[in-house]
Amino acid sequence: MNDPLIRIATRNSPLALWQANYIAEQLRRIHPGLKTELVKMTTRGDKILDAPLAKIGGKGLFVKELEQGLLEGRADIAVHSMKDVPVDFPEGLELKVILAREDPCDALVSNHYRCLDDLPSDARIGTSSLRRQSQITQAIPGCQILPLRGNVNTRLAKLDTGQFDAIILAAAGLKRLAMADRIRQIIPTSISLPAVGQGALGIECRVGDDRIADVINVLHDNETQQCVIAERAMNERLEGGCQVPIAGFARFQDGGLFMQGLVGTPNGQQIIRAQRQGLVDQAKVIGYEIAEELLAKGAKKILQAIYS
Repeated sequence: MNDPLIRIATRNSPLALWQANYIAEQLRRIHPGLKTELVKMTTRGDKILDAPLAKIGGKGLFVKELEQGLLEGRADIAVHSMKDVPVDFPEGLELKVILAREDPCDALVSNHYRCLDDLPSDARIGTSSLRRQSQITQAIPGCQILPLRGNVNTRLAKLDTGQFDAIILAAAGLKRLAMADRIRQIIPTSISLPAVGQGALGIECRVGDDRIADVINVLHDNETQQCVIAERAMNERLEGGCQVPIAGFARFQDGGLFMQGLVGTPNGQQIIRAQRQGLVDQAKVIGYEIAEELLAKGAKKILQAIYS
């Protein structure tokens, strides 16, 4: 390799830095002599903490600045949580690698209650995810869903000062930050189906940058890729973002790909579900078919009501 340096664009949050450092360590381990450099950036999504993501443009706000850094040549790759990555990529950029998935589930974090069933009927539960709000409200109809933004440490601090009875976070983030001891319950997917791409990391780079592709391809995990392809295909067909409660989770099962998807109203009063099993190499088709079934069952009406 002519230039033994890879510059990694990353957000400045503790979890994003962990992810970027993890990628850097893996690349250095596999490619002795390779040097890595973190290019730290603050995204618009990190700056605006007093409004729900749905009202300020969605999770894509966490990746735009990183992508601009790639396009301007200030960085060679960008590391993303796949649940934050929009369906479409800017011209000249592509998602080259998806790593093996960490725990995809949501986690209940509480200082006083062991599980969802232990929470009082009017529990104060912190989350800014409409997906989580929809499903948790269906499980606990009388609960109070209160907005919760900020990095993992900020969210935990708000719980610890008594602002909430419990908060819902991604299990993957807590485990990656060595905070698994804060998890009181891994919430079953039957109660809270994960977000599209949750638990998976992706590496974005410039199209045609063969030098970088040769270095990072070794981290690619095909099983996770197929699952994420199915989930993102469903989301693409639904034209989904964080503005609407959409969930999608695929996994390998019985030699094929099994996927579940749902669309719900924010208040949890209506949740439409669909599932499919098919061949692994038909991942995108499976995702599209689930979306079509959800639309046929009434998801379009829910989506239109939220987007209008």
